[in-house]
Formats: sequence, structure tokens, C-alpha cells
Amino acid sequence: MTYAASIAAAPLIREPLHAPVAQLVRGGVVEGIHYGSVVVLAADGGVDLQIGDIEAAFHPRSALKPVQAVAMLRAGLPLDGELLSLAAASHSGEERHLAGTRRILELAGVTEDDLRNVPDLPYDPVVRDVWIREGRLPSRLAQNCSGKHAAMLMTARLNGWSLDDYLDPVHPLQQAIAEIVEDLTGQAIARVTVDGCGAPLFSVSLHGLARAAARITTAPAGTPEARVADAMREHAEMASGSGRDVAALMRAVPGLLTKDGFEGVQMAALPDGRAVAVKIADGADRARGPVAAAALVRAGVDPALLAEFGSVPLLGGGAVVGGLRPARVLDPLSG
Repeated sequence: MTYAASIAAAPLIREPLHAPVAQLVRGGVVEGIHYGSVVVLAADGGVDLQIGDIEAAFHPRSALKPVQAVAMLRAGLPLDGELLSLAAASHSGEERHLAGTRRILELAGVTEDDLRNVPDLPYDPVVRDVWIREGRLPSRLAQNCSGKHAAMLMTARLNGWSLDDYLDPVHPLQQAIAEIVEDLTGQAIARVTVDGCGAPLFSVSLHGLARAAARITTAPAGTPEARVADAMREHAEMASGSGRDVAALMRAVPGLLTKDGFEGVQMAALPDGRAVAVKIADGADRARGPVAAAALVRAGVDPALLAEFGSVPLLGGGAVVGGLRPARVLDPLSG
């Protein structure tokens, strides 16, 4: 394995000093304000823009999944294409996602019963409603992280590691993932806890998450990093879902890699190393997309490509009476 030349100290665990990043405007009056933090990296890795607190320890949640997928490839996982994209996915629970996860389990020689993620209903509300109408119960397969968990089982099986405890932070698989998290973020992990799906969750900084995104998109062709980026960009719906904003964003911006995470997290990076990372303090998903789009404009992406992602309409009596928009500090003209 090739690791970063130097790993910085772990970010401090503190209350983040977030700043206003989005406004909810109704009838010309600011009705609500979302706080958060944003970092924009230049192609050379320098910080072009920082808002709020980009150095405090935080939980990247599922935005870290591409890094976890890189780690599994480095440990010998032989997936590519749709199945690799699914291994880095927070999927919507569509039939393509369930079928893909079953295929990974089959390749690993294990079954759904070997998964240790929590049973859940499909993430997409339309898919979930159909699931419920059909009388189907929560399942590990339908839970949005099942592709990652299936890939973890496959990686463990290929390396001769135990399967029952593959989510234990001291398991060789999770130790290998932790090493790559530190390698790609360029900093030591501040704390290890448990993500919603049951997998270890590694706390880094928002700055570190943006660095990892840039490392993945700038890696040479054929490397584990490049394989993950290629798979997610070419099969964006497998990494999320047919109705998800991150899939639409990757289709709209050539070469863009992006991944969202619960609690208002998103990272994105371009092939030249420009990267952004966003954390919405209150976890509001409605603010995540517009703020990430504004950050990408600040990174130099053509605003015309991002027009549909820049705001969320607000309805009153069935008519549009306002919307959620990024704060002025994210306006490119603000300096």
C-alpha cells in the first residue's frame, strides 16, 4: 500500500464554530437560517474558501463511503463497474440495488443472513411506499448501506478474515479501512464510533474529507482510487438512486464525483483536484444540495450546469412564495 508522506494530527473534538450558509426566504422575508461549514479546495490543494469550522472533528457519515471502497479495493476486492459503485453507495432500495447486492453476496459465497447492517425499509420514499403496500418488512438487503456491507463480507472472505465480527473496529478489515481513511484525508482519525448501519464511523475534519475527495479524483488511471471514481461517475444511479440529486449532479457536471451523507454532509471533486465539502449544522438535507452547488460554483464550475441545484422552492397555498438559497457569503461576487 502507498500511504501519504505524512499524517497530520487528529482534528480537535470541539463544538464546531459553524456560520450561516443558507437562508429560507418566504415572501421576501428571511424565515429561517441554516448554519454549517464549507470548504473549497483549489487544484493545488490550497484552501480557496472556508466558511465556519473546517478543522473540527466531525462525522462524514456516508460521504466517506468512496474512501471505504478504495480501502476494500486495496485489500483485494475485485469489483468494478456497477457493483463497485454499489459498494460505495447509499442506495435507494430499487430493484437494481437489491439485485446488485445479491450478486456481490453470491460472488462472496455468503447470503443475506451474513449481513450485519440493520434491517430497514428502502430509502427512496416512492420505493418505500410500494414496499409497504406489498406487505414487505424491513430487511438488511433493503437498507441503504447493504452494498457496502456485502462488499465488506466479500473483502473479508477473500482475505481469510472472520465474517461474524467484520464490523468490529479491531477486525482486520476495519483496521485496513482506518489506515486508508488516514492516508487519503491526510490526518489521524479523531474518534471511532458507530454509523447508523452498524459499521465503524471514523471522525475526521471537513478539510480532510475534501482532501480525500481530491485524492480519489486525481489518482492515476487503474488505481483503486480511480476505479472507485470511474465506477461512481459511470453508474451514478447505482451509487444513489434514479431520483437522487447526487446522481443528477454527476450527470450534469462532466468528470464530477460527489457523495452525500446523512446529517447534511456532501463532498465533491473534479478530475483536476478542485474539491468541496459541506456540513449543514442541523443536518437538514434541504440545505445540503444548494450549498454544495454554490460551493462548486465558487470552485469554478459553470453556474449554468448547476442552475437546477442552486435553490429549493418554498410553497404557500400551492404556489411558489420563496425558497431556500445559499447565503451571500457563497456568492462568487462576494469575494
